[in-house]
Amino acid sequence: MPNEEELLKNARSFDQDTLGLIYDEYSPGIYRYAMRLLGDSQLAEDCVADTFSRFLKALQFGQGPKEHLKAYLYRISHNWITDSYRRHPFISVDLDDSLALDESQNVDEVVDSGLEQQRVRMALQALTPEQRQVVILRFLEGWNNEQIAEVLEKPIGAVKALQHRALNALRRLLLRDEKESDDGTR
Repeated sequence: MPNEEELLKNARSFDQDTLGLIYDEYSPGIYRYAMRLLGDSQLAEDCVADTFSRFLKALQFGQGPKEHLKAYLYRISHNWITDSYRRHPFISVDLDDSLALDESQNVDEVVDSGLEQQRVRMALQALTPEQRQVVILRFLEGWNNEQIAEVLEKPIGAVKALQHRALNALRRLLLRDEKESDDGTR
């Protein structure tokens, strides 16, 4: 795969092969990122589609990234997700037939796992958007601090501080939820 500088040069001339390559390379990660934050496959797909639509519009008007294509695309998707939170502050998950268990699964374990995922998702939503973005990119997407700094357009020290505050806030939120849950069951 060509480097980002070459990809951007060819994308600016609307080379179809390059645009397809960019989509194929970055859309799965953006989908995973959106899915983790939104918990809804349709919204995650909408986020991916709108991210690339905005990217193409920016190119059309001679704008868009000069470098750091990946960071630029994730910044667009993060903004879309933030707007989505504003439009729909409480994201509900519909239960449907696709959640059917196979015979090897224990119902209690599946329910516990689902509840734990929901607890973590709710705790993540309680963070500031930047804290949430740092946690998702660092620990779920496996990015390093330099890459995250590019997305946030912040110094690495600021990313580390955001990460530290986010992890402390998550710890407090999850421990509080756990304590409330224990108090409610006694």
